[in-house]
Amino acid sequence: MRAHEAHGTYDAVVVGGGHNGLVAAAYLARAGRSVLVLERLDHTGGAAVSTRPFAGVDARLSRYSYLVSLLPQKIVQDLGLDVRLRPRTISSYTPVERDGRPTGLLVGGGEQRTREAFVRLTGSDREWEAWRSFYGMTGRVARRVFPTLTEPLPTREELRRRIDDENAWRILFEEPIGVAIEDRFTDDLVRGVVLTDALIGTFADAHDPSLAQNRCFLYHVIGGGTGAWDVPVGGMGALTDALATAARRAGAVIATGHEAVRVASDGTSAEVTYRTRNGEGTVGARHVLVNASPQTLAALTGDTPPEPAEGAQLKVNMLLKRLPRLRDPSVDPREAFSGTFHIAEGYEQLATAHAQAAAGALPATPPSEIYCHSLTDPTILAPDLVEQGYQTLTLFGLHTPARLFARDNDAVRDELLKSTLAQLDAHLAEPLADCLATDAEGRPCIEAKTPLDLERDLRLPGGNIFHRALSWPYAQEGTGRWGVETRYANVLLCGAGAVRGGGVSGVPGHNAAMAVLEGTGGTDG
Repeated sequence: MRAHEAHGTYDAVVVGGGHNGLVAAAYLARAGRSVLVLERLDHTGGAAVSTRPFAGVDARLSRYSYLVSLLPQKIVQDLGLDVRLRPRTISSYTPVERDGRPTGLLVGGGEQRTREAFVRLTGSDREWEAWRSFYGMTGRVARRVFPTLTEPLPTREELRRRIDDENAWRILFEEPIGVAIEDRFTDDLVRGVVLTDALIGTFADAHDPSLAQNRCFLYHVIGGGTGAWDVPVGGMGALTDALATAARRAGAVIATGHEAVRVASDGTSAEVTYRTRNGEGTVGARHVLVNASPQTLAALTGDTPPEPAEGAQLKVNMLLKRLPRLRDPSVDPREAFSGTFHIAEGYEQLATAHAQAAAGALPATPPSEIYCHSLTDPTILAPDLVEQGYQTLTLFGLHTPARLFARDNDAVRDELLKSTLAQLDAHLAEPLADCLATDAEGRPCIEAKTPLDLERDLRLPGGNIFHRALSWPYAQEGTGRWGVETRYANVLLCGAGAVRGGGVSGVPGHNAAMAVLEGTGGTDG
């Protein structure tokens, strides 16, 4: 869309064409509202995109966001999305050396197989029974909590009654998750595997009194009412492309290359000023939905920004000529890498890594996890690459807060990547470097992104993938009816920083659209 086409007045102007903004635009356009989406970049999708990061290589990687758990089927059905999500048959594999021999824990492939893996690692059924009981509890909570994400915010007591399990409520909502993990599990490796879901994109200790780790854990185990993390067929970009198509088909206008720079509102009508390479323009709106961070929202409206956010992860994308062989001969690499491959994520290792990073140093043994998208969905690779056995690997590193990269982002990134891959190599029968593909210029097909890189590339505040600390999925002072309201009655926050935001879910987009269609106003906050 050319710059001069963004003009006039719309029922709704959506600032930002990420997946949540596209969900909101599609819902509102389907309801007969006139909708304009202003997107700063030359493409939609935000962090949920597929790109070819390696020169001359036809591999479309989910460059930033990469798995789907929190997207409600309701949104897929309501918007008629042409989206396919494939389950992973293996949940995880965690390698470890015990008594001088390489072994590990493979979770998945059926209950009996998983039980046998626990017995092989720990010597008895005890940890398996504890695992089954613990995740039976989280599964029951998931089935009760997940449907509430697309409803008006319940109060804390309403959600507590809905869960109807005081033990589960205490474990998840009232005491640090580390208490439950240590009470129920004795094996350090098993404890670590459980804890990892509390630390994705969240810099916290198992016993952090803020319970930031509990909120992270909750969102990682309630997705779809099951906690399963699925692979988007065609890569994450296929999902956002489907959302953009749904919005356009419903009548929404999507203007790329249009950066919103100011939002003025009197609570009833609003004006959005945008910038293009040809200059500035303005559009009028009855409602403005901001699919950006709370910091960006404050900058647009001239309000006081919230507390700074900080990301704490390393994201690495790789293309391999073949999967590496493992030191543990009992596990097929095609199974080990198809789920989540945990590296240096024992319980004590995670605690040590957090303490070192909190003290201002890179973790000596950086924890991370890897999975191979192309094992579940080879469509992201060109047919000739599939035929030759090429595979992708996505690595997500933990406990690396943005502050560690401030002195020299490039040098610290290189140092961290080297030590992270060394931890992986310790469990491989051949160096990962020997398996890396090369691009058209002969360079290894590997790229790493620190929190500062994500802040620069995507304007994620501090590189925080959730825009700010995740919130409890219930109403608190100032949250409004849907958790998307601001102090302006006709300006809504529909990005990951909304209540019940975070992850690739579309939930804030859905909820902002519902708030508009209901005619609910802002908060007094």
